[in-house]
Amino acid sequence: MRALPLFAALAIVFAGTSIQEALTVSAAVSLTESLEAVGKAYLAAGGGPVRFNFAGSNVLARQLMNGAPADLFISADEAQMDVAAGAGAIDAGSRVDLLGNRLAVIVRPDSRPVREIRDLLGTGIRRVALGDPSAVPAGVYARQYLQAQGVWDTIEGKVVPVGNVRAAVAAVENGSADAALVYETDAALSRTAITALVVSGSGAPRIVYPAAIVAGSRQRDAARRFLSFLRGPEAGEIFRRFKFIPLAARP
Repeated sequence: MRALPLFAALAIVFAGTSIQEALTVSAAVSLTESLEAVGKAYLAAGGGPVRFNFAGSNVLARQLMNGAPADLFISADEAQMDVAAGAGAIDAGSRVDLLGNRLAVIVRPDSRPVREIRDLLGTGIRRVALGDPSAVPAGVYARQYLQAQGVWDTIEGKVVPVGNVRAAVAAVENGSADAALVYETDAALSRTAITALVVSGSGAPRIVYPAAIVAGSRQRDAARRFLSFLRGPEAGEIFRRFKFIPLAARP
């Protein structure tokens, strides 16, 4: 029997087999490690491949509004999800509050102690890194909290605005800032910065990560399945391990 050409043999091997297209998830950069772990768990459970696009939520919302391809959007705050919704870039009916987080103050190991937020006013703290407080969710939350505490006007002159929350962590790690207000989840991942204070109690901002299916998604059913997995117990355990607070858990 004459041997089949290689391409013909491959055609026979893969006949009737569909290669599943990866789901594209645009997600806040602070979710990087936790979502990568969830994506692996989802694939292991037979849910299919997931590709992530991580960036600042304001950047992602702008991308979606400009027609960037994606199937699911997870924002680090409600405001950027609202921006995307207002532009018709998401399916509003699919929106769910997925996760919660908390603010934390991180400092360099050689910085003066910060036991309360007013310690940032001290002369030993010269530069405080924040995600851009006019656009980046972590920076917006931080500014609102500092305003509520009556210290923003004094601290504003020390603020070093950066492009996203990971850049704020890096500013402390590389010594270009003495302190930063970031998410507790990002503070926990730093190998060199010290978590000096976690903002809690009645004055703490309500930090919510909403998720929604993108209006232009070509894989709406797959996006719906992954969103359901994100709300389930296995993903919830992973998120808790990274110090997120699951808000939309389902049985």
